[in-house]
Amino acid sequence: MSEEDPKAVIQVTGDDLFVGYTPSGNAVTIDTNHVRHSAPSPMELLLLALGSCTGVDVISILRKKRQNVIDYRIEVRGQRREEHPRSYSRMEVHHIITGPNISEQSVAQAIELSEQKYCSVAATFRPTAEIVSSFEIIEG
Repeated sequence: MSEEDPKAVIQVTGDDLFVGYTPSGNAVTIDTNHVRHSAPSPMELLLLALGSCTGVDVISILRKKRQNVIDYRIEVRGQRREEHPRSYSRMEVHHIITGPNISEQSVAQAIELSEQKYCSVAATFRPTAEIVSSFEIIEG
């Protein structure tokens, strides 16, 4: 790594509470106290990272395919190993797309392209976690 590589900075601010600063300068509060739950935990942020990474790809591809997406939501669940380190062993990504006459084939292709080619977060998880995707289309 070089000095030019972007870096995140994490600063402890209290009892099991941190503020993380992204390379772009945005602040994110992180809570590792599992009772307090005042902010996302590091493991919860990983679920958000996977969902948002694949989501940006899928919506972009669907727009290029001229699909009239009115609403789009991604639900991500993670199954963790029992032994330490308790990393994710399986992640389920469920895409919910709402719009008129949305093509199932277009959605399936968009998800596959994201998973296999574009989503760097999925590529990071894939060596150690199974990623299973599904989708539903709501006529809207």
